[in-house]
Amino acid sequence: MLKLAKLLHYKGFHITFVNTEFNHSRLLRSRGPDSMNGLPDFRFESIPDGLPSSDENATQNIREISEASREGLLGPFNDMLDKLNGTESSDVPPVTCIVSDGFMPVAIDAAAMHEVPIALFFTISACSFMGFRQFQALTEKGLTPLKDESFLTNGYLDEVVDWIPGMRDIKLRDLPSFVRTTDPNDCMFSFCADCAERASEGSAVILHTFDTLEQGVLNALYSMFPRVYAIGPLQLLLNKIQEDDQNSIGCNLYTCTEWGIGMEIDSIVTREKVETQVRELMGGEEGEKMKQKAMEWRKLAEEATGPDGSSSRNLDRLVTEVLLSKK
Repeated sequence: MLKLAKLLHYKGFHITFVNTEFNHSRLLRSRGPDSMNGLPDFRFESIPDGLPSSDENATQNIREISEASREGLLGPFNDMLDKLNGTESSDVPPVTCIVSDGFMPVAIDAAAMHEVPIALFFTISACSFMGFRQFQALTEKGLTPLKDESFLTNGYLDEVVDWIPGMRDIKLRDLPSFVRTTDPNDCMFSFCADCAERASEGSAVILHTFDTLEQGVLNALYSMFPRVYAIGPLQLLLNKIQEDDQNSIGCNLYTCTEWGIGMEIDSIVTREKVETQVRELMGGEEGEKMKQKAMEWRKLAEEATGPDGSSSRNLDRLVTEVLLSKK
């Protein structure tokens, strides 16, 4: 999120980066008390997450924070927007658009209340996002939840799922791991399904990928949403800006079969299997092929983030078509 905020700031936007108080405090502790001071047009604010105080050195429970975000973030976030819109300082302009983490759907409601466009940023691959979009269908087809834990190891997860748009050779085990639950009321499964479904309510969806990396899945998503922007890798886009300034939880199958830079191992992991895979990766024929593929993907990523690359163009389109548009 912070990398995307930096890119938008470079494009001329006044940025207010809103974090939870817990995460904001951890950033201050790790980077120093002055690290979040920012610039006059790049400010940091924080809101409560609705959870009891906890150890700042510990990671929050993902299930608890997901549930709390559904119930307790909308009010504080709306209050923050009201505060920003009500300021009398000419240094803080009113809110004209929101870019939210895609897994914080309360921001959709806040954007509607304030009548501003909202872009939902999913920092996952297009493959993973499409997988989350299938959670409801997987439930309706009876593929999840699993009947019991034996289904984790009895070969059931090797069942081919051949009806997902843009995704070939996918097995159940290749989908986001929450499908492996045995609990019909699993809160994380429900939360992720809800976030993926509600994405259609946003003004746009941003995915941290680039066109040539996941073209098939992206083409399918382009037909499902009015506006989808593949923008990545963000770090390479930031590197390009820095060069100019100096002149001033997923889908692993695509890594293995589509991208050719990963190795599969079955669900029963042993020391011997890991050792065999590592030896093949480091010195075997498959390892050499993966190194070559990795270099090819690196070249394509650099092309995508170049001045006329797909990710650079998509970032410009996001700005003009969504963030600067009137809702």
